[in-house]
Amino acid sequence: MKGILGKKIGMTRVFKDDKAIPVTIVQAGPCFVVQKKTLETDGYNAIQVGFETIPERKVNKPLNGHFKKANVKPFRYLKEFRVDNIDDYEIGQKIDVSIFTEGEKIDVVGTSKGKGYSGVMKRWNFGGGEVSHGSKFHRGLGSTGMNSYPAKVFKGKKMPGQYGNARVTIQNSEIVYVDPQNNLIAVKGGVPGARGGLVIIREAIKVKRPKMQ
Repeated sequence: MKGILGKKIGMTRVFKDDKAIPVTIVQAGPCFVVQKKTLETDGYNAIQVGFETIPERKVNKPLNGHFKKANVKPFRYLKEFRVDNIDDYEIGQKIDVSIFTEGEKIDVVGTSKGKGYSGVMKRWNFGGGEVSHGSKFHRGLGSTGMNSYPAKVFKGKKMPGQYGNARVTIQNSEIVYVDPQNNLIAVKGGVPGARGGLVIIREAIKVKRPKMQ
């Protein structure tokens, strides 16, 4: 599976075939191979890639040793990608946006914007109660438990809590264009997270095939 790390720049639009297409610009890479994991030693084939170099003083000793072993600069982000043939990669190899092509289907992974502690109406779109005629139930959750048996609240119950700040994957997005000179990828539609947030772009796992006529 090919993939790359990047940062969300923001949204804009591009014109193609006299149509305005909303796109999200991602500054992707360049990434570098930091470690190779093999089936014999780790039980699976994968490469660990680093993105966004940082000063050595900002990395703890264990990670510094990890980077020095690979003879690469320290990176802020590390991510693994499963690969079929581990021999296609070497330690220190550069991975840039040229691995993707225009029109290719991809999955985009990011962390959604955190919106703090929220009630059930905002978090789960509950309808709420009456707002007049002496009602004392407006935005509350209502009954959550059971009777004397089983006398508990089942896991997964929709309740107030932290809203957002979760890993979100957008599947089968489309690459509108690739700019290798500036390390930019334009992805059709939205991408999870705020501007400047880390984004993982990988080839699509579930590719939608055209319907039979």
